[in-house]
Amino acid sequence: MTAYIRDAVRTPRAKARPDGGLAALKPQELVAGLVDALDARTDGAARKADALILGAVTQVGAQGGNIALVSKMHTGLPDAASAFSLNHFCVSGLTAIGQAANMIRVGDAEAVLAGGVEMMSRVPFMSDKADYYEDAAFPFRTRYIPVVVAADRLAEDIGVTRAEMDAAALRSQQRAAAAAAEGSALNASLIAMNGLDREEPVRPSTTAESLADMPAAFAELGEQYAEALNGRIIDHRHTLAHAPPMCDGAALALVSGEAAGARARIVAYADAGGDPQASLTAGFAALDRVLAKAELTLADMDRIEFMEAFAVTIVKFLRERTVDTDKVNVGGGHLAKGHPMGASGAILLSSLLDALDACQGRFGLVVATGAQGVGAAMIVERLA
Repeated sequence: MTAYIRDAVRTPRAKARPDGGLAALKPQELVAGLVDALDARTDGAARKADALILGAVTQVGAQGGNIALVSKMHTGLPDAASAFSLNHFCVSGLTAIGQAANMIRVGDAEAVLAGGVEMMSRVPFMSDKADYYEDAAFPFRTRYIPVVVAADRLAEDIGVTRAEMDAAALRSQQRAAAAAAEGSALNASLIAMNGLDREEPVRPSTTAESLADMPAAFAELGEQYAEALNGRIIDHRHTLAHAPPMCDGAALALVSGEAAGARARIVAYADAGGDPQASLTAGFAALDRVLAKAELTLADMDRIEFMEAFAVTIVKFLRERTVDTDKVNVGGGHLAKGHPMGASGAILLSSLLDALDACQGRFGLVVATGAQGVGAAMIVERLA
C-alpha cells in the first residue's frame, strides 16, 4: 500500500531558555496544539489516527515516561491508538514519519500521527547522563565526543574553510529573514503557539562583516574531550554562528493510505548508519540510498531541505553534489532557525511541503543527519 502525507504542521522554533517563546509550555502541550491544528485542517481525520509516534532525543524529566503516550493521553486521542517514542538522535522526527509510512505500507494502520518534539529549555542536551558519554571502554573511533567537536574535526578532515562556513551562515540567515515576511507561503504550515508566530532565533541583522569578526567557539570543549580524541589537536573553525541554536519545537504529520485530500505521496524513505568517527556524514549515505530506491536524481528535485546540522554539513553537500543552490533550504535552515533535536526532521518535512507548494513543484527531498553515524532521508511527490 502507498503511504501519503495528508498534512504536516510545525510549531515555530523558540530559544531554549527560560524566557523563550515556548518555554512556558510542556512538550505534550506542543503536541496537543499540533494535533488540534491537524484535526482542523483534515476535517477531523487526525483524531481518528491508529497510532502516535514521536521522536525525542533526551527522554528524561518532562520528556520521560514515554512522551508519545503522555502526549496521546493529554491530547485525548482514542484509547485504542498505540503510542511509542523513539530516539534516533537528531534524525528522530523524520525516522518517526518513516516508521509511520512503513506501518501504512504493510497494513498495520490506516492513519498514523508521527513527528517529534524537543523542549531544550526544560530538558537540556545530555541531561540523560548516559554512561556512554564518558565510557572509556569504547574504541577511539566509537568514543562519544560532542557533535560540535565532531563538526570541527570533519571540517578539518575535508578542508572546509572559514569563508565557506561564513557564506553558508549568511545565506541561511538572509533566506530565513526573507521567509519571515507576513503572508509568506513558506510558513503556510507554521502553527502559532503561546503567542509566538515566528522562528525566534533568526538574526536578520547578520552581515558578512559580523560573521567574520566572530571567534571559533569550541576549542575549550575539544580540550575537555582530549582523551576521547586520542590526543588529536583540532583546528577549531566553527563559531556560534556556524552552529544551530538550541531550541524548543515540535512537528507532526498525518500519514495515511488514502490519496484523497493528501498533500504528498511518500515516494521513498531510507535510514542509514555511518562511520561514528565521521559523525555527521550518515545523512549523505541516506541521501544516496533514498535516491536509488526512488530511481531519481538530485536534478529531479524541485526543492530540497538539507539539515544544516552545522555549517560543515551544508558546505559539504553543496560542494560535493551537483545541485542548484536556489532549490536548497529556500526559507533558510537550521543555522538561522535552530535545532530542536528530536523534532528537526519532522520540521524539515513540513517546511519542504510548504516550499513545494510555493513553487508548485513535483518532487522534494529532505535529508537529516546526526551524531555518531545516523542519517535519514525522504522523497515526496506533491499532489496537485
